[in-house]
Parts: sequence; C-alpha cells; structure tokens
Amino acid sequence: MEIIKNKSLKNFNTFGIDANAEFFIPIKKKNDLFDVLEKEKNQPIKILGGGSNLLITQDISECLIKNEIKGIQVILENENEVLVRVGGGEIWHELVLWAVANNYGGIENLALIPGTVGAAPIQNIGAYGVELKNVCEGVEFIHLEEKKEYAFSNDECHFFYRDSIFKHELKGKICITHVFFRLSKAPHSLNLTYGVIKGHLEKKGIKNPTIKNICDTVIEIRNSKLPDPKELGNSGSFFKNPELSKEEFLSIKKKFPDIVSYALPSKKYKIPAAWLIEQCGFKGVRYGNTGCYKYQPLVLVNYGNATGKEIQLFSEKIKKAVRKKFGIFIQAEVNIW
Repeated sequence: MEIIKNKSLKNFNTFGIDANAEFFIPIKKKNDLFDVLEKEKNQPIKILGGGSNLLITQDISECLIKNEIKGIQVILENENEVLVRVGGGEIWHELVLWAVANNYGGIENLALIPGTVGAAPIQNIGAYGVELKNVCEGVEFIHLEEKKEYAFSNDECHFFYRDSIFKHELKGKICITHVFFRLSKAPHSLNLTYGVIKGHLEKKGIKNPTIKNICDTVIEIRNSKLPDPKELGNSGSFFKNPELSKEEFLSIKKKFPDIVSYALPSKKYKIPAAWLIEQCGFKGVRYGNTGCYKYQPLVLVNYGNATGKEIQLFSEKIKKAVRKKFGIFIQAEVNIW
C-alpha cells in the first residue's frame, strides 16, 4: 500500500479538473482499505472510482482512496444464467465487453458508460431501457466508520432511477469492493424498447440481433452523441431527467403543448432535461472555459482550462433558467466535491 502526497487529480476525473489530493492511496484488495482505516483513524476519507460522475471544485484534504480492486469471477452457473462477482475497481465498459465476449447477456445496453463497477450501484447506472438494478444481485462493501464488511441484496440497495441507498443513508460512508451480477445465457431476452437502437439495426439489415449487435450499436450511438473525455472534458449527462406527477405534468403541458415527455409505470411523467435546457437556449453555448456540448445540451464540457467552480456556476445558471421558464427543478446527476 502506497500513500502519495499532493497527487494531481487531473488524470483521475473525466472533466479534467486540475485539483490536488493531499493524500492519495490506491487500494488493490480489501485488506489495504482496512489497513488505511486502522492507520488513519482520525482522518476523513473519500472514495474515488473512475472519476466519471464527479465534479471537483476544490483540492481534497481528506485521504482519497482510489478503488483498484480487480477480478471477474463466475461463481455459479446453470443452463440459463451465471452469477458473476466483480471487483469494484474494474472498468465498467470492460466488464460489458467481457460479458458479450462470453455470450452473457443483460448489460449490453449499458456499453460505453464511463466509470468503475464499484460506482455503478451508487448511481444505479442506466441507458437504453436497462438499469443496473435489473441485473445486480447484490453488493459487498466496507463501512468506513464501523470498519466492518457488509453484503446487501438487490432489495437492500433501494434502487430507484439514478438513485440508491448509497446516495442517501450511506453516502460517503462506504466503499463498494465487489458487485454481483446475474447474467443470462443464450437464448437471450433482448431489450429493444428504444427506437434508436431498432433504427440502427434496421439500417444495417440486422433482423435477428445478438447481444454483440446491441453492444456495438450502443457504442456507435454513444460515440455519435457524446464527446470523448480524452478530447473534451465532461462527465456525460450532468443533470437527471426530472419526473413529474400527472397533475404537475398536465399543468405545464397547458403552457407548453409541445413539451416532450414519457409516461412511466409509476404514473409519473419523465421530461428530458436535454429538451428543457435546449428550450432555454443553452445548447452549444459557451460560458468562459465551459459550456453545453453542441450536440447534446445535457453534457457540460471543459474546453481546457475550466475550474470546477466555473462549471458549477454554469450549471446553476442552467438550473435557474429552467426553473424560471418551466417551473421545473432539475438536479445534478454528478457528485460535486
């Protein structure tokens, strides 16, 4: 275990914010973390995954633990499915590619989502009709204050839209060391609920798609819509899509008949935050060293020299504009340090 002082975090967050961690500690196994907790008893701790859902607005004075616990292991298998235990430090997209290469289905729609496996349950990541909660069997984590290891089932994680218990009661208190996934074996039940995926497959003449076809299609779609963080710093979708009650939705629809919406099983209505932001005139707008991506207003970008504070200020301007025009409050999806 190595403790690095005054470590630059520029290459450890996809926004490319140049901030420093006073104490930076990579951990490669659970015992490393227990050692840190024992040695740094009075020092506050933060956990860093892939830095892809994070906006850093200041230097980090706490001990910053970089989760680098690896490993992908099939622990149970039958004719229809496999149960896989994955280290929290594994790169999420690499897990998707591993599953597809082994013909294990269930996460192909989640291809190219940045970040690590350990961070995925916190956010309950989702895309193109699939959420992590659909395939997550449970998680193992270490409680930082109690210095104890716990295992939660899917239900105990309290998964909701881009949400979980790890963003509420357990926020900042745990480090997810392993995640369990229940994946399908062929024949797979494919999720083609999003028309954009169907459209891409039809253009290619693919009538009976495989999970690899789905994975490749999602990668193509995401590459066409989202900037590469290596070229233009960003954290993907900065805001959550707001959900309104039926009464709230009908009231707003009277004022804005063209509002885009999706009816949910919960009887609420999801409004695309990207549409709201674009209607407020922010799409492609540059604000100093930051701005809204020209092809996707939900993505805030760093043009090279933005500070975290600058990006945060711009995000607040967007929130106020949406609130003023539509009476809708949009929330940041990213974590802000």
